[in-house]
Amino acid sequence: MSATSSKKSNMSFLTGINSEYIHHLFTQYSRSPDTVDPSWREFFDSLNADELSVLREMHGASWTPDENRMESRSFGASAQAASAQTSAAVSTTPLPASDNVHQSVRDSIRALMLIRAYRVRGHLVADLDPLNLRAHELHPELDPGHYGFAPSDYDRPIYLDGVLGMQQGTVRQILTALKAIYCDKIGMEFMHLADPEEKAWLQERIEAPRNKTDFTVNGRKAILERLIASEGFESYLHKKYTGTKRFGLDGGEALIPCIEQIMKRGGQMGLKEIVIGMAHRGRLNVLANVMGKPFSAIFAEFQGMGNIPDDGYGSGDVKYHLGTSSDRDFDGNSIHLSLTANPSHLEAVNPVVIGKVRAKQVQRDDRDSVEVMPLLLHGDAAFAGQGVVAETLMISELPGYRVGGTIHIIINNQIGFTTMPKYGRSGPYSTDMAKMLAAPILHVNGDDPEAVVHVARIATEFRQTFKKDVVIDMFCYRRHGHNEGDEPSFTQPQMYSSIKDHKTTKTIYQEKLLAENVVTEDELNSMIEGFNTELQEAFDSANSYKPNSSEFLEGVWSGLEMADKEDSARRGETGLSEKEIKALGEALTDIPENFAIHPKLQRFIDSRKEMFETGQGFDWATGEALAFASLVKEGHPVRLSGQDCGRGTFSQRHAIMYDQKTEEKCIPLCNISKDQAKFEVHDSPLSEFAVMGFEYGYSLAEPNALVCWEAQFGDFANGAQVMIDQFLSAGETKWLRMSGLTLLLPHGYEGQGPEHSSARFERFLQMSAEDNWQVVNCTTPASYFHALRRQIHRNFRKPLVIMTPKSLLRHKLCVSDISMLNQTSTFHRILWDKADVENQLAKPKDIKRVILCTGKVYYDLYQKREEMGINDVMILRLEQIYPFPHKALLAELKKYPNADVVWCQEEPENMGAWFFVDRKIEKVLQELKSKSQWPQYAGRDEAASPATGSLKRHNAEQAKLTEAALTVSKKR
Repeated sequence: MSATSSKKSNMSFLTGINSEYIHHLFTQYSRSPDTVDPSWREFFDSLNADELSVLREMHGASWTPDENRMESRSFGASAQAASAQTSAAVSTTPLPASDNVHQSVRDSIRALMLIRAYRVRGHLVADLDPLNLRAHELHPELDPGHYGFAPSDYDRPIYLDGVLGMQQGTVRQILTALKAIYCDKIGMEFMHLADPEEKAWLQERIEAPRNKTDFTVNGRKAILERLIASEGFESYLHKKYTGTKRFGLDGGEALIPCIEQIMKRGGQMGLKEIVIGMAHRGRLNVLANVMGKPFSAIFAEFQGMGNIPDDGYGSGDVKYHLGTSSDRDFDGNSIHLSLTANPSHLEAVNPVVIGKVRAKQVQRDDRDSVEVMPLLLHGDAAFAGQGVVAETLMISELPGYRVGGTIHIIINNQIGFTTMPKYGRSGPYSTDMAKMLAAPILHVNGDDPEAVVHVARIATEFRQTFKKDVVIDMFCYRRHGHNEGDEPSFTQPQMYSSIKDHKTTKTIYQEKLLAENVVTEDELNSMIEGFNTELQEAFDSANSYKPNSSEFLEGVWSGLEMADKEDSARRGETGLSEKEIKALGEALTDIPENFAIHPKLQRFIDSRKEMFETGQGFDWATGEALAFASLVKEGHPVRLSGQDCGRGTFSQRHAIMYDQKTEEKCIPLCNISKDQAKFEVHDSPLSEFAVMGFEYGYSLAEPNALVCWEAQFGDFANGAQVMIDQFLSAGETKWLRMSGLTLLLPHGYEGQGPEHSSARFERFLQMSAEDNWQVVNCTTPASYFHALRRQIHRNFRKPLVIMTPKSLLRHKLCVSDISMLNQTSTFHRILWDKADVENQLAKPKDIKRVILCTGKVYYDLYQKREEMGINDVMILRLEQIYPFPHKALLAELKKYPNADVVWCQEEPENMGAWFFVDRKIEKVLQELKSKSQWPQYAGRDEAASPATGSLKRHNAEQAKLTEAALTVSKKR
């Protein structure tokens, strides 16, 4: 072996995981030897020229102090940024004989590697499970022997330069500190964080105080009081309503002081509002002990008295799905709390909460995301198992959806209904999903309320400091199974045998405080009796409790009203003067001179200019742009998001244009006027559930904005069906919460296969009832323009579902002139036949057939009728299918006493609007005593698939159904 090779072998402990630290020290030594520790100075002084050259070679030929300056940081920060590679070889590398300096260096490096291992893996052996059912073995990397320390080395002093707050310590002292910090009742996962500053902050925050808070006597009493309230409430309900479902917090009572700490510390750091989302476990306790909902109201609900006001509006919901809002004061800081109503689809509320927070931040001009924060409570199985969790995490750092971080609390019952964790997830923790976001994860034993409150404080400080998500994983248990009528020992006998004999969190904590003389028996009994008295008084008054307005139409919703009868026109004033239209047109077509526009977009702009100059030929995209522009000009924000919606799926919108040289954006809708409201358009990630949920949440908090979600194709809404079914369609009747969210769903049969033809019109119509929303299928740009504007220009809000077109975007007949947009115009639920307006059809008494239809098929019928030379068939368009325009249709059909009535659609018979309109049209005809007592059907046959994949077959089907509608009386 050469001399150089020998030197390398003897100095290999300076490479690998240790190189960054050695690099830093050697650079510092080279600049100023006196600034490094004497042992390191002595070591570097002892190196001869050959050894120095080997050191430089091992770190790269160009490695010199001047060329490789590093940011000055502490020993600990350098260590935490070191590589995670195993250094077993280091521990076996022979040291130069009798070299105490080298021994000291080697000990320091080995100790650093041990410390880093505990930072990374200490949580694996932490005491997290209150039931002690978690089996874990000491990880090899947590054994000092892994790094070459023999038991005889445990008391040899090791230089640490401030790591763990020690200048020096022994292996034994280091282990004691590491176990207290990383392996007691708290387990930390933070070494996966990509940001060195965040990682260093957390490390310092937990290591300096040994990962604990020294609570004052009053602080500990406050925690005890919260536990008494939390457990006492559940016990009282269990006694009074035995076996009744309440999805109690029993076993996770430390959640209440945990949330209280978030509010308290958050208020100290500028927080003014928290929007909470959670499933049903523990919800009643949060409503009562965090939100301040009267106990008497909850008892009244248990007694079946309902939760809707006396006016009887709405259907209400079960008590453990309801939301509320309140204000809490902590040390002079007022925190507004709102708990968002949530169905049983556990995690569905997550993006709704985030959307609400974004809207509230905009309202407060909270650009730094300090004042409004989302707080999401999850079950362990749901957090790991439901895809909306990943979708919501994924959008959290995107510009259009960022809210400055969410605090997540996992109520970790260590079970999902009857499914044990090993069958419910692939990773060791339910929180592993959060690592995709590089969020710190703070595991904590729920039976140690002080540890729970401590991590709540850290989480709050981290979120308020770095504006990033953070997760608290509170290990606890379910004392009564999935619900209070369930028998959990059927499937988990060992777990529930342990739970049966396990002391409650309150009992454990009160015994601790009694033993430490923090409280006396008399004080404890007084606390418990006082709370029980409060509960009994509330119970006694429950029979006379009357629900209030449930905050319906209060706050930012003040001034809005309940909608009037669903069969009235409810048009709103949506037209604009021609002067306004032309002024908006100038703004929409004003492109900066130095902007390198794409040649095809220049033609797009020129064509749009011509529309405004002539007042003719307004296409779909221009009608939309005019609606958006007019609203922001009037002071109403417009928000549009969806996949590729900036350009538009069909290259029709071009709300965002890109400089062809610099890719700088030009957004004309942001330059309508100096004092306009905000226009924002966001190309969303490939997510429907979370993004639609976000926009729904935004619409709940901001009634004065037009909020739109666009599907790339209408059938993409399938991915958000839970959001549609459980929030959008029923939120007002279940929870008395209005929404004006608009869904834009491209729909139409163009022969391009089954997947992107249908927006599943029939699903929305099947859910249509109690005036819950509006479903429209517009056939003109003007109709679309008015439909969008009336969302804002009425005194109520309803969701709007629009079947938007594809081929009609550029159809030569699908245009409007300025007279259809001006002040005398409005939205019509039924549109006339263009040929009739132009006097091309027979007189009303000579009309033999009226075809009713909606959407694109109108143009197919119109052109087919021209081809066939027919003039005694009238085509009426239902622009709005729900609420169904009964009176308007009655008035139209009355004009044609000798006509039969056909419903024509391009969708298969079991899809589209047919099954919805059939009986409604029949009711109109019977009321008219019409010659035709029921409508006939013309359309595709029933089918399993929405459409054929063959263009040839599509064309044949389309020709057949239009011809049938125009000429054939099919028997019912």
